[in-house]
Amino acid sequence: MHAEKRPNELLSSWFLRSGWSKGELARQVNRRARQLGAAHVSTDTSRVRRWLDGEQPREPIPRILSDLFSERFGCVVAVEGLGLRPQHQTPSAAGVDLPWTGPQTIAHLSEFSRSDLMLARRGFLGTSLTVAAGASLIEPMQRWLVPTPQTSLTTDGPQRVAERRRGPRLSSPELELLESTIDMFRRWDAQCGGGLRRKAVVGQLHEVTELLQEPHPAETTRRLYRVAAELAELAGWMSYDVGLQPTAQKYFVLALHAAKEADDKPLGSYVLSHMSRQMIHLGRPDDALELVHLAQYGSRDCAGPRTQAMLYAMEARAHAALGNPGKCKRAARMAEATFAELEDATGPEPSWIRFFTEAELSSENAHSYRDLAYAAGGSTLYANLSAQGMRQAVDLFREDSLYQRSYALNLIGMASVHLLRDELADSAVCAEEAAHLAAKVRSERVNTRLRKTVDRALRQYPGRSETDALAELLASHLPEAAQAV
Repeated sequence: MHAEKRPNELLSSWFLRSGWSKGELARQVNRRARQLGAAHVSTDTSRVRRWLDGEQPREPIPRILSDLFSERFGCVVAVEGLGLRPQHQTPSAAGVDLPWTGPQTIAHLSEFSRSDLMLARRGFLGTSLTVAAGASLIEPMQRWLVPTPQTSLTTDGPQRVAERRRGPRLSSPELELLESTIDMFRRWDAQCGGGLRRKAVVGQLHEVTELLQEPHPAETTRRLYRVAAELAELAGWMSYDVGLQPTAQKYFVLALHAAKEADDKPLGSYVLSHMSRQMIHLGRPDDALELVHLAQYGSRDCAGPRTQAMLYAMEARAHAALGNPGKCKRAARMAEATFAELEDATGPEPSWIRFFTEAELSSENAHSYRDLAYAAGGSTLYANLSAQGMRQAVDLFREDSLYQRSYALNLIGMASVHLLRDELADSAVCAEEAAHLAAKVRSERVNTRLRKTVDRALRQYPGRSETDALAELLASHLPEAAQAV
């Protein structure tokens, strides 16, 4: 006997919240299928009804539905989140255990960035990838520390020797312009959020991978690998910011590989810190702690005090998420002490770490104490410690028009701390200002944190005029976020 089909409650829930009719959803599926080149797909209302009743559609329908609902709600709605079975994936498509060799790193970067650009043009969010976690993530990343021959930079075949005799294909001014472009992208990201220029970064990354397939002197190749690593890291960061978590992780992994080829351990540790932050966001603090420890060990002899302070702050965040107050406070103090060493530091710093200012340090430690307060059931002690740093971060970011997303995130953090201290009016003021900023910054992280904070206020203070006003503000400024509250 065949097992009786059960209604797909997950898909039904998303469908009802969307406001679409069965016919409208069928038309959108057919339209998207044609855009993807799947002309054989022909859906109607009866087929949509069967999906809601529990029928499992074949690819590419699950991917298309994931895409449509993600666009509708402004957040990633994975295939599994719709109660559907994802397509089978090969390790090369979704895995993170990649060969640590230069040519294969270039090939993977080129293939993944090209696919991302193609799918982005068609409107597909790429949610069919999966996020690696646990041993399947940590063990491959540990190979970052294993020495590998730098043959890709030093081996000269006859063709490469001939090319070098004619001189480098990429001039020094051209290479410097590439490097300075990354700084411009970073400024756009900080001010406008990851959603505004993500495709531009991916496009630039794809062009750099093409350059890496040409022969260059060893130092030029090393610098190009560093450029590729920074662009891949930034593409990952922007993907993380807009909610494309599997895509973000893939870029982070590829960035780590490129940083290894560039022999840039501090940059590799920076990439690992982003991976650690992502694991905290995804509720995997154990993985986060493993990754940040790997970053600290790998860059212990070469990272400057600003980078080391950032890594200590991330260690504190992981311990806070794990509910380890003693270790969290120790790491937070180490972050502050190491940051103070900048007064005596000499020499240039890499541009990618300049974001870690006094405001950012205050923000990280304040969020760590806030998370400790949550873990301790609303501890007043940790909430008060958090309030001091969060207030300083808000004041400092308010003075800097560049870091608008950080300003919004810390306003939301301050609003959450006020809730911990039963200060609803002050919380509402911060949340209201954050909502106005969120409407201008294309960041799903900002929207999600604001949504969660307002939701917490609604549950903690039901029926109050302040919370009702916040809900109305979300509805007018962030209608997609308001639907998800």
